[in-house]
Amino acid sequence: MRFLVGSIDDWYALMQRAFNACKPGGIIESREPSVFMESDDGTVTNDMALGQWGKLFAEGGRKFGRSFEVHQEGIVPKALEAAGFVDLKEVVVKVPIGSWPQDPKLKELGQFTKASFLQDPEGYILFFANAMGWRKEEIDVYNAHLRKELRDPKVHGFYRQRLVWAKKPEG
Repeated sequence: MRFLVGSIDDWYALMQRAFNACKPGGIIESREPSVFMESDDGTVTNDMALGQWGKLFAEGGRKFGRSFEVHQEGIVPKALEAAGFVDLKEVVVKVPIGSWPQDPKLKELGQFTKASFLQDPEGYILFFANAMGWRKEEIDVYNAHLRKELRDPKVHGFYRQRLVWAKKPEG
């Protein structure tokens, strides 16, 4: 499972259904992102569109009763354990946005991530914009700032992603 953030109203029920569907010894994998954009060097700040991204999604999610803070709350590992999965493994990685990383693999990942955001920023933000009653002009202004920041090579943004694996006990 991946990127279900904002679409699940009861993670514990979902993981219980996943547990019931797995054969003994079966493995489950989950990858859930943080909606909060960060930087290690201060190039993403709270007054930027990227810096506001997570707050806007979190607020929009609260209005709809769907959490966009699954990563921050560590919900997936808790729900997997509660369902009965064992041998839980967890890792948190930074996913770069843009071609700023020096590492060639991270640079490529960052380029794909940036392209994904630039393909349809309206599609991403319409959720929270509608939840908060934004007018078209407000959406357009936010998107203009977001596009500018995403294209700026001096902005070294990333988001965190939690990867979790667990196993249904044998027998």
